[in-house]
Amino acid sequence: MWEHGIKSVLVVAAHPDDEVLGCAGTVAKWVRAGATAHALILGEGETSRAATRAEGLQRTTSLGELKDAAQAAAQTLGVASVRMLHFPDNRFDTMPLLDLVKAIEGVIAELRPDTILTHHHGDLNVDHRRTFEAVLVACRPLPGASVRTVLSFETPSATEWSVPPTFAPTCSVDIAQTLAVKLDALRKYDREMRPFPHPRSYEAIEALATWRGAAAGVHAAEAFEVVRTLQV
Repeated sequence: MWEHGIKSVLVVAAHPDDEVLGCAGTVAKWVRAGATAHALILGEGETSRAATRAEGLQRTTSLGELKDAAQAAAQTLGVASVRMLHFPDNRFDTMPLLDLVKAIEGVIAELRPDTILTHHHGDLNVDHRRTFEAVLVACRPLPGASVRTVLSFETPSATEWSVPPTFAPTCSVDIAQTLAVKLDALRKYDREMRPFPHPRSYEAIEALATWRGAAAGVHAAEAFEVVRTLQV
């Protein structure tokens, strides 16, 4: 199967916790199989909760907690490194796309991943959409490019709240053996989680994995849209 050839994975996420919500079970599974995984988190994930970004940047405790949570989650999953770039939360549409593209291209040039996992282009959250767009540009299939596969994941409370074009998965990864690891990584972001029946609750996350698994004939799965893949 195509996933058996994966050696180096880069998760490109808009905010801290997106990398766990979207694909942590898959990442943990691939790491167990011998792949190396890294995470690139573009936004700081906090300042939009304040009246102004200037005020939000004063929330050093909250920003520090998110950084610590990202590192702890990565350790739980076996992710080798986490890079956090602190682009303005929920304001990616106010900055040049090229800034995002250059940031992603720099990390790709350094790490040479063969597989990219990122957001869906139809998510309600504007940062998710801009992240996808920047990834698509950064991963142009040029001669000598390291990236062979780009997959979009779903992010609970952003993907299912959007309107068409909605997420339409074209592949699934069995995470029955790593769902517990994903939930453990999510607990590092406990301040970001919400009570059930919010889609970003522990119960809903587990239910989604069960549903995606049932749709694929296994006990638990994460679903993806294949954006691009090259078999070699």
